[in-house]
Amino acid sequence: MSTTISGEIQPEAGIGKRDPKKAAMSGWIGSALEYYDFALYSQAAALVFPAVFFPSGNPTVAIIASLATYAVGYVSRPIGAIVLGAWGDRHGRKNVLTFAMLLMGVATFAVGLLPTYGKVGILAPILLVTLRLVQGFAVAGELGGASAMIVEHSPDARRGFFASFSLQGTQFGSILAMGLMLPLAAVLDDNQFQTWGWRIPFLLSAFVILAGFVIRRRVEEPPVFLAQSDETKAKRQFPIVELVHTHLWVLVRCILMTLTNVIGMATLVFGVAYATQDGYGIGFTKSDFLWVTLVANVVAVVTIPMFGALSDRIGRRTLMLVGGIGGGLLAGGYLWAIDQGSLPLVFVCVVVIQGVFFQMWNATFATFYQEQFPMRIRVTGFAVSQNVGLMIAAFFPSIFTAIAPPGTTNVPLVIGSMTFGICLVAALATFLSAETKGTSLEDLETPSGAGQRSLKPSSV
Repeated sequence: MSTTISGEIQPEAGIGKRDPKKAAMSGWIGSALEYYDFALYSQAAALVFPAVFFPSGNPTVAIIASLATYAVGYVSRPIGAIVLGAWGDRHGRKNVLTFAMLLMGVATFAVGLLPTYGKVGILAPILLVTLRLVQGFAVAGELGGASAMIVEHSPDARRGFFASFSLQGTQFGSILAMGLMLPLAAVLDDNQFQTWGWRIPFLLSAFVILAGFVIRRRVEEPPVFLAQSDETKAKRQFPIVELVHTHLWVLVRCILMTLTNVIGMATLVFGVAYATQDGYGIGFTKSDFLWVTLVANVVAVVTIPMFGALSDRIGRRTLMLVGGIGGGLLAGGYLWAIDQGSLPLVFVCVVVIQGVFFQMWNATFATFYQEQFPMRIRVTGFAVSQNVGLMIAAFFPSIFTAIAPPGTTNVPLVIGSMTFGICLVAALATFLSAETKGTSLEDLETPSGAGQRSLKPSSV
């Protein structure tokens, strides 16, 4: 017989079994492929798109407009989070992951076929923005669905370790994207790279469509999800409605915590434009900063599972606080290293900030967010909080460029101070959240579970 805890049906003896290794591997592969697509765009928006899809008369306007199209992808993410989150909560994690992967692959392939501004004028950026909106919608369901599946398959004492593999997959996807962009940027001259070279990695997304379909079809739903009856699911409110009614303050805290992503926006998005665009006059090449981004992601692949496992021992909140505050404090130093024109110093800074401090936060947040919400709204709660926060954070590079355009003095101080201030806000939201390390999934379903426990923070 199945048992019921706070309205949730617990698995019967015959309804599957937890398989954390298989769930973690499927999450890793799927996240790698989907974030390969997403990472391509972020690099192209800083390196190529200002000259390809926008008029060349004013370099500052072109940089701001290109980075804004990068941010536009995050505007559609909350919509995708609501729609795909509800799908994942009601019809299964597996179904939503398959659809999200296929949609992302098609959109990214289409970017590689777009005409330039010189050929079709204003239609070029319009088409670019449209496809970026589709990308944002698709990716909104990926990490929420994948990490929910892993958390629900994993033993309580090792959720942080297993769930970290979906985050490691996102970093590997970025490495794969850079591994294709880097040789193209190094071998081709600027004209060849901007004319056709950048398109090759986008067109290779055709393989993502096929791989995504095969991989996601083989993923098994967590037993705890399969154990629910159709009658139980039918009686529930629409997930976003229940989320707002029952976990609003938890949602707000998770959104604020997500603003920690300003570290990456300041370093690997704005920082790339600051270092390579002619308007700023720093003089680094596109190839230089493809290497910088590649090294940051390689280090992250190593550190993420380490910090995921550490979160199972010392807690999620401690790592998120140290990582967010430390990375925010040092972001200005990274921009200062760029300002000095020292590539070795840039590499040291990016390893410390992105590879170590930010990954303390990044390796841990997915597990922490999933543990804040009960199963019936888990994908929606994670997806909405993460993607609303990312939508806000994604506009920071354009805001940074507007506040510190080419010709501004003390860019590292101005942008570094803003980055640190935003990280402090995120850290306060983390401090006000209850620790969830070691809490059983059954306890997370009760009214006194993580999301609805006392707001008094536990000791760090």
